[in-house]
Amino acid sequence: MADTVDVAIPVDAEVAKHLDTPARREAVGRYLSGLLNGGRVCNVLAATIAEPKREAHARSLTDEEVDGELEAWRAKHQD
Repeated sequence: MADTVDVAIPVDAEVAKHLDTPARREAVGRYLSGLLNGGRVCNVLAATIAEPKREAHARSLTDEEVDGELEAWRAKHQD
């Protein structure tokens, strides 16, 4: 990778186990660079959010009901 810069990114301990070699870290860096260049990450994020929303609407749930469920989950799982 040309013009690379090392960046510290916090990850879960389990994930860190998979980044144990320089080759794996370089591969992840290339993948992340590809996602972030050209706005691809926005497309991936939008698709990730859209699918559950379609499923909720197919089950006749409103956006307000989904938001309420998310808020309840967040409250339950806050540290």
